[in-house]
Amino acid sequence: MSKTMLFSPTTLRSVTFDNRIVVSPMGQYSADAEGRATDWHLMHLGHLAASGAGLVFTEATAVEPRGRVSGKCLGIWSDDHVEGLRSVVDFCRRHGGAKLGMQLAHSGRKGSVTVPWEKQVGMQDGEGGWLMASPSAVAYPGRPMPEALDEAGLAQVRDAFRDAAIRADAAGFDIIEIHNAHGYLLHSFLTPFANARTDAYGGSLENRMRFPLSVFEAVRAVWPERKPLGVRISATDWAEGGWTPEESVVFVRELEKRGCDYICASSGGSTDKQKIPIGPSYQVPFAEQIRRKVGIPTMAVGLITQPQQAEDILTGGQADFVALGRGMLYNPRWPWHAAAQFGEEVYFPPQYERSHPSMRAGDFLKPFRERQTAES
Repeated sequence: MSKTMLFSPTTLRSVTFDNRIVVSPMGQYSADAEGRATDWHLMHLGHLAASGAGLVFTEATAVEPRGRVSGKCLGIWSDDHVEGLRSVVDFCRRHGGAKLGMQLAHSGRKGSVTVPWEKQVGMQDGEGGWLMASPSAVAYPGRPMPEALDEAGLAQVRDAFRDAAIRADAAGFDIIEIHNAHGYLLHSFLTPFANARTDAYGGSLENRMRFPLSVFEAVRAVWPERKPLGVRISATDWAEGGWTPEESVVFVRELEKRGCDYICASSGGSTDKQKIPIGPSYQVPFAEQIRRKVGIPTMAVGLITQPQQAEDILTGGQADFVALGRGMLYNPRWPWHAAAQFGEEVYFPPQYERSHPSMRAGDFLKPFRERQTAES
């Protein structure tokens, strides 16, 4: 019996998570030229699967080549990607205790850039980059001009998300999350900063929600009924005239009607005009608002760094899961340390069990002492 909510199990559809700790999707920019998983992903996801977290996500994984952020981003736009991803999943299951999730994504007008350690410089089509897709021909500040999607383009993207979900299931993932945040393609349909359309996909809130909702429907239709499907949203653009928390509640209600199992409530990313009051738990109120007004499980993110902070978010009814990103990279054993603080049990690979504080004193000497006692 768990002493804390943080380490209590919970279930979405037919998938049970050992605890409420989630490793967020974090871009690694380490795929090969065709978007396939490499040894880096085996190491990165493998050691996080053994961290004690209940759920570990891949990085945002592109559903088509132009949906990458950089030319080194992970992809799932062809059957050629499945084998490498399945190898990573199998490795994580053999050596880890976490459930495994994939985040399906399309970069939209924020793609075609160099990797972060090369300053994410925008690359033109034909000069190392590609022609980006967007609701409208409105460039993200400082980036190349994207192409407005026509009806055929919309159908192509929708089909790409659907087919990616089928491949994610074939690769063995337990859960998928649709990336509808941070100014990437699906969020771009919601925010007036990127969507200047005058057709059925622009203008009113109902119209701006239409394409992201149709993508969700296409994915839910092929993703196994027993497996959870969630959505990461930007709950606000943090800028006047942009997407708002109130609109997010309306959007999430529509997602919930269509079979969405949880919402990861992030924020920002669509404009350089954003003014974000960054601090501990700064995005948690969005998860709480959505949870209370819609009644859907939520995942809280945003500078959640301390075990008691995470526990308070859960016991306070603000969210059902807490997700850590950079904090897990800096301290990949965060769940172990949190469990030790609260006196909870958590997954330990048997090879590492001797490192647990309760086993350190005398552990290595125990066989020697037992032999001495038997001989005396």
